[in-house]
Amino acid sequence: MRLTHEQIAALIPHSGPMCLLDEVLSADHATLRCHARSHLDPRHPMRGPDGLGAACAIEYAAQAMALHDALRHRAAAVPPAAGASYGMLVSLRDVRFAVRRLDLVCDPLLVQVELLSGDGAGALYAFQVGTATRELVCGRASVIPEAGPRLPVRPLRTH
Repeated sequence: MRLTHEQIAALIPHSGPMCLLDEVLSADHATLRCHARSHLDPRHPMRGPDGLGAACAIEYAAQAMALHDALRHRAAAVPPAAGASYGMLVSLRDVRFAVRRLDLVCDPLLVQVELLSGDGAGALYAFQVGTATRELVCGRASVIPEAGPRLPVRPLRTH
């Protein structure tokens, strides 16, 4: 399954420059792989005066998790749990960084997530953000459904 940036933006709450993923390369019940080039944009909404820190890779992974969840619900023709809008990242484990900054990586990012376990109460994902030849950031994340109205996610203002 391949999806474009516009199709991705229609499935997750992130819009405009905060929708960081460019293309889905593959997806199934347990995994999602996608490309992103937004880390090279000098106007990246998460970029600070010293560049785009590697911790921002977690946002790329979180968006991939949200997208994977949306695709799983769509494939099952089952809406998310009643009252749930999107997931909330509640825990990170075993996060490892091989770089300090993402904006110095010239290649497209390969963002991969794998659903390790999940039910209506939450999910545990393994994630990896890297390039075709190199792992940059990896770890595990716990996500729980977040109740309430859907609110758009807007870029942070740095000035």
